[in-house]
Amino acid sequence: MYDEDGRQYLDCINNVAHVGHCHPDIVKAAHEQNQLLNTNSRYLHDNLVDYAERLSKTLPEKLCIFYFLNSGSEANDLALRLARQYTKHEDVIVLDHAYHGHLTSLIDISPYKFRNLEGQKEWVHVAPVPDTYRGLYREDHEDSVTAYADEVKNIIEHAHKKGRKIAAFFVESLPSVGGQIIPPAGYFQKVAEHVHKAGGVFIADEIQVGFGRVGKHFWAFQLQGEDFIPDIVTMGKPIGNGHPLACVATTKEIAEAFAATGVEYFNTFGGNPVSCAIGLAVLDVIEKEHLQAHATEVGNFLMKTLKEQQIKHPIIGDVRGCGLFIGVDLIKDKEERTPATAEAEDLITRLKEEYILLSTDGPGRNVLKFKPPMCFNMEDAKFVVETIDKILTDMEKECLNQ
Repeated sequence: MYDEDGRQYLDCINNVAHVGHCHPDIVKAAHEQNQLLNTNSRYLHDNLVDYAERLSKTLPEKLCIFYFLNSGSEANDLALRLARQYTKHEDVIVLDHAYHGHLTSLIDISPYKFRNLEGQKEWVHVAPVPDTYRGLYREDHEDSVTAYADEVKNIIEHAHKKGRKIAAFFVESLPSVGGQIIPPAGYFQKVAEHVHKAGGVFIADEIQVGFGRVGKHFWAFQLQGEDFIPDIVTMGKPIGNGHPLACVATTKEIAEAFAATGVEYFNTFGGNPVSCAIGLAVLDVIEKEHLQAHATEVGNFLMKTLKEQQIKHPIIGDVRGCGLFIGVDLIKDKEERTPATAEAEDLITRLKEEYILLSTDGPGRNVLKFKPPMCFNMEDAKFVVETIDKILTDMEKECLNQ
């Protein structure tokens, strides 16, 4: 990125500009379709069908119905409506520290927000984040997957005792605001089993992490294993490379229950010709530039070099991630793993002075979050890690001098 004076910045956090800022293929697709036709979705257009077909090829077969919208918040709000209409239940289980959007309905299911506002609604239930570094059940636990899934099972049983019924388990496939968390494989399967038994559905929020970011797979929920398929998947942010576009994918059964109300779902701009042309162009670029394989290669290198820094700098407690979704957990001490919040903020400020844009997340605002545009390369990774090393070395010297 460049500022108004032409200074160059390395962007390590913009997962919205998924295939790169102002990618010429995306700009061209938008311009050409704009010159031809842009209108609302009351009018039939091939782009809508072509785009749905292309998306369907990236997903499990049963996720075959698509709703197009303009933002991730709209997508998550619709997912909530779909779940409630299908199950005829109201309650939702979410993970602690989760964030699912800015609409009123989504603030209500986002502990990251509602804890600072009007508090938790009666129909919202909060499960612990499956964080094996600083969560309830850590890396030394004999079966953290079952232990975390049982927490959800207990929540369901407690809700049933109060006469409440679960509509959905709503989760980011990789919790981002919660601290760049990688849920242990098998957790989603066990949770889905409990939720389905209670008559609910499983909603995977891929808004931050979809479209090949994790490298190994196109969707982050696929990290859990081939035997796991959500009932609803929501998409946003990277889907349009900065253009307002979003999508909800679900099953025929859920879509038919939604349509059975007789109240049509209509979104004026959702799936308009220009948005779909851009969505198609993003998929083309991911494929043409082999960005999934690129995310694996660069991500592995970045993880390796960051782990080398972990050995050198005691402040780095944990390095976790997959592909180009990586978290670096900064701590004050190895025993208590106390979040190094002030130090993390200082590091971010100093990086900006070096023209590197990075940010923090997690409840303690101490986790450095890497989720750069997918064109982020080996040289970029090397440069940012060398700069972090230099700054942390300076900070350690200053601490000793004090």
